[in-house]
Amino acid sequence: MNKKTIEDIQVKGKKVFVRVDFNVPMDENQNITNDTRIRATLPTINYLLDQGAAVILACHLGRPSEAREPKFSTKPIVSALSALLGKPVKFAEDCVGPVAEKAAADLKPGEVLLLENLRYHKGEKKNDPEFAKQLAALADVAVDDAFGVAHRAHAANVGITQYIETVAGYLMEKEIRFIGQTLENPQRPFVAILGGAKVSDKIGVISNMIEKVDTIIIGGGMAHTFDAAKGLEIGNSLCEEDKKDLALELLKKAEAKGVKVILPLDLKIADRFAADANTKIVDVDKVEQGWEALDSGPKTSAAYVEALEGAKTVVWNGPMGVFEFDAFAGGTLAVAEAVAKATEAGAISIVGGGDSISALKKTGLSDKITHISTGGGATLEFLEGKVLPGIAAIADK
Repeated sequence: MNKKTIEDIQVKGKKVFVRVDFNVPMDENQNITNDTRIRATLPTINYLLDQGAAVILACHLGRPSEAREPKFSTKPIVSALSALLGKPVKFAEDCVGPVAEKAAADLKPGEVLLLENLRYHKGEKKNDPEFAKQLAALADVAVDDAFGVAHRAHAANVGITQYIETVAGYLMEKEIRFIGQTLENPQRPFVAILGGAKVSDKIGVISNMIEKVDTIIIGGGMAHTFDAAKGLEIGNSLCEEDKKDLALELLKKAEAKGVKVILPLDLKIADRFAADANTKIVDVDKVEQGWEALDSGPKTSAAYVEALEGAKTVVWNGPMGVFEFDAFAGGTLAVAEAVAKATEAGAISIVGGGDSISALKKTGLSDKITHISTGGGATLEFLEGKVLPGIAAIADK
């Protein structure tokens, strides 16, 4: 961790611009339905307030296409954040220009200001230097605590660093430490669990993990592309026909590196994609036409559990089946329980990716995991070994 953090700078009496990831889900009445991302940044905000800083928070919400779609306003976040901080949070109806400038200028140490959606301005995603300069002018120093957008070079996390010093907040530091150090210097045995629907989403991750791990568990929809590549009948199961050659290449690479790959041994198949479909358990080579695999079977779950026994480092990204339907959540639950057990026995466990986190929440085992990553695409690209522009731009120690 050679990046400067909030503890490396003096913030007393200063205005601090903090890029946060408050891109939270809301219902049709703009009530926040999951405040995990807001809670994750509280240690950074509270530290800055305790140190006597005036805190200016900037974030995006959704993907506004027109200039200002009211449903993407960050204003509804104010009341939730005020409740979590136990103090009033001010709001600026814009993130740059006279309104934002006056709100920032009037802000006193110990006060918090939330700016309107950064993406109401096209300059944010374009990393426009002029827009970045306007954001920088609001503060004396900047803090990047938005790991969820670290894989994007935008104005509020990359462009701004050209104009004011930018350091990492606690959340960003935690992500870099956990994921970065784990990949750099893992305790062994190191097991990666990769699930989800598509091989194409995880090619880079699988390829990079083969260089680092002892065992890879491949489950979920993408396992069927591997099975099809090996010549097995997969019925109506999910398959990326154009990725079959690549799947075989990845298996060859793993074999050459001495990495054990665990693919499903049996499957829970259904006669249609529905919560109340007719189901049966079959061996992986006995899938009938017209049926589709929606979860792993008991033999597969047992193999996954066995592979995780004694693991010292575990990285998990992607569910093992269609966990949203209770009938097909078994494989994912078995993995979640095994990861929790390994963690209890001393392993470092990292779970990342929206679906994995939702699945984990459903099992009620979230507090049994060492680190739950707040990034979706950012976590995947970090696991791929890519340099993330948002991290690269933070000032070095």
